[in-house]
Amino acid sequence: MLVCEDLHKDYLVGNETVCALDDVSVRVERGEFLSVMGPSGSGKSTFMNMVGCLDTPTRGRIVVDGETVSELSRDALAEVRNRKIGFVFQQFHLLGRTSALDNVELPLLYGGVPRAERAVRAEQALERVGLRDRMGHVPAQLSGGQQQRVAIARALVNRPVVLLADEPTGALDSATGVEIMELFQELNEAGITVLVVTHEPEVAGYARRVLRFRDGRVIADERQPARMTA
Repeated sequence: MLVCEDLHKDYLVGNETVCALDDVSVRVERGEFLSVMGPSGSGKSTFMNMVGCLDTPTRGRIVVDGETVSELSRDALAEVRNRKIGFVFQQFHLLGRTSALDNVELPLLYGGVPRAERAVRAEQALERVGLRDRMGHVPAQLSGGQQQRVAIARALVNRPVVLLADEPTGALDSATGVEIMELFQELNEAGITVLVVTHEPEVAGYARRVLRFRDGRVIADERQPARMTA
């Protein structure tokens, strides 16, 4: 489902070239639950930007769901992101004066989906994350965990082939973080491919596979038994 071959990413900082990714090759099968770990500056966020079509490699090849994306234009990358990739971040990035339902509809609005269909699909996504009774609430009326569930529903509403989460529990207390990770497990068990960037071993413990980055390289690719849900 996701193939990265010989990825390199260089950035020019002043007069110096900094190598953020160095010869990274990774294959992710459909339906996997993968965590990506490493210290600050290890390359894990750069890797996520590459597979999320937020940036292109200096050289190397990326294939997402059968489509080679590594040399696409910005506009073409944006189209792939909207069709195939769902994003969840540490900060929820919700519109403060907009209801949960309207927040979830936004990707469909950008994709030109008709209004009636937008409402139905947004309602279904919110029901899927357990917020059927909170659809009309604005973010200030929701807890942190509920806001993150809205963000997950928004990531799901376009029916992506892969869900990318960058430190999704970083702004939550530990108990709420467990609830969110168990939700990711449920989504994965339903067939969604999930990649989570984290620096927390407890969060990585929910995945069945862990990639460890250091100095722009993958230094370990480990299989592990996933933590059982409550």
